[in-house]
Amino acid sequence: MLWGLLGILGKSAQAAGVGPLEVAFWRAVLGGALFALHAAVTRAALPRGRDLWITAGFGVLGVSVFYGTYQLAVRAGGASLASVLLYTAPAFVALMGWAFLRERLGLREVVAVVGTLLGIALISLGGGQGVQVTPAALAFGLCAGFTYSLYYLYGKAFFGRYAPAALYAVALPVGALGLLPLTDFAPKPPGAWLSLGAIALFSTYLAYLAYSAGLRRLEATRASVIASLEPVVAALLAALLFAERLSPLALGGAALVVGAALLLSGAWPVRRRGAAGVS
Repeated sequence: MLWGLLGILGKSAQAAGVGPLEVAFWRAVLGGALFALHAAVTRAALPRGRDLWITAGFGVLGVSVFYGTYQLAVRAGGASLASVLLYTAPAFVALMGWAFLRERLGLREVVAVVGTLLGIALISLGGGQGVQVTPAALAFGLCAGFTYSLYYLYGKAFFGRYAPAALYAVALPVGALGLLPLTDFAPKPPGAWLSLGAIALFSTYLAYLAYSAGLRRLEATRASVIASLEPVVAALLAALLFAERLSPLALGGAALVVGAALLLSGAWPVRRRGAAGVS
């Protein structure tokens, strides 16, 4: 549910006059500060040497590009569409694992990738009320899904060696620096600051803590399936607050995308190891 608030809060901040890249910038700054405080209190070891440079590079792609394109997708197509397209990430993971890590692409992976592609096609054809399925919306949403999938490659190497909070304490500030040259700052009313703070606290920091607590009590696959409520929560809130409604055809496409993510949920170790706090 906390992840499902991300697009809603982002759209609220944008409606108050905050640009999408500024939303992404403040999410990285404020969220990074919370993770840095967490790492300091728990005395978690920060990455050093080569690991530090790799984490900094991850901050550019996994934070600057991911956070930015997600908010741009919210502006271009709506919160519900952006949330659904984010769930193309497991399909990207399967393809990258096959292309770069020599992982086997079995029947489950092939069915999931085909289902994702078909789902995107149905969403493109279906549209909906208050949902703009434009080339820009699809491009930003798919870019967000792709950069989110990079958490698999990074997490596979680092989340078993460092506390995730320590890694985020480095990656998020670096991501903020990457966004800084592209960000136009605007005067913000108190409501906009409230939305930005809520994104950092609820949809970034506390979402990670809640998911980590769930992983200690549930099997990893079950926790991942429960976490797939994210686009459902986003779509319901977008319908209630912003009158966004996917057409029946687009809803069928969304179901295919989320279904493909569920099919691959047992094969995506990043979420099982705690990286899902950066949704």
